Amino acid sequence: MLALMLAARRHDRILEALREQGVVEVGVLADLLTVSQATVRRDLARLAGQGAICRVRGGARVLLGEASYSQVAARPHIDKDAVADAAAAMVSDGDVVLFDIGTTVHGLAARLHARPITVVTSSLAVYDEFADDTAVDLILLGGEVRRNYRSMVGFLTEQALRQIHVDRLFLGTSGIRGDGTVLDNTIVEVPVKQAMLRAADEVILLADPTKFPGSGLARVCGPEDVDVLVCRADSDRQTMAAFGDAGCRLVQA
Repeated sequence: MLALMLAARRHDRILEALREQGVVEVGVLADLLTVSQATVRRDLARLAGQGAICRVRGGARVLLGEASYSQVAARPHIDKDAVADAAAAMVSDGDVVLFDIGTTVHGLAARLHARPITVVTSSLAVYDEFADDTAVDLILLGGEVRRNYRSMVGFLTEQALRQIHVDRLFLGTSGIRGDGTVLDNTIVEVPVKQAMLRAADEVILLADPTKFPGSGLARVCGPEDVDVLVCRADSDRQTMAAFGDAGCRLVQA
């Protein structure tokens, strides 16, 4: 179980490095992950077999285009499951909750079946999770469908968010800097996330260890905008301290 978890973390870090740098050599990845080159080669072989990357001489490159939601969801997610379990305990009957996109947030949704709650979301994956659950009052935000990642985006989505108020937002992220800055890799998602922040009484950020310290293209918010960070106990200490210093409560899964 531990070996599977560590491999999943390495695979996520490899994919992040390839997305950022294009082609990366085996030796560079070994240094980044603090593992042997033989371990990296095995990881690259596994990722190539899953169709996530392309092997090149001396290293690998990411396939062109953004990873689809189904590709991300198919990766091992032991850490994400633990974070989702801890987050589910924070939802009370009668709550009005707003779900961001992302596989960890979707994992949380899967743990809330048959609960008398109101769910508002821009995620088609979350919508599908509750579509036949009559105990849940379900609101899908309007907007343009981003098919690759199964989300709603654009000014119609942002406008809808200005009309609602929720008890708590469960927010996902592409990565978190050491100073607590929350990032996203997709610019079109950032205005939607920021509108979600304004619509919620409480902001709960869900992040598995691969997001610490992480990277991303655009800033979503700072640690001072987050009320609760749900993460694994072995996440990056500096990053967790930045949230604590900003007054954020830490829930360690």
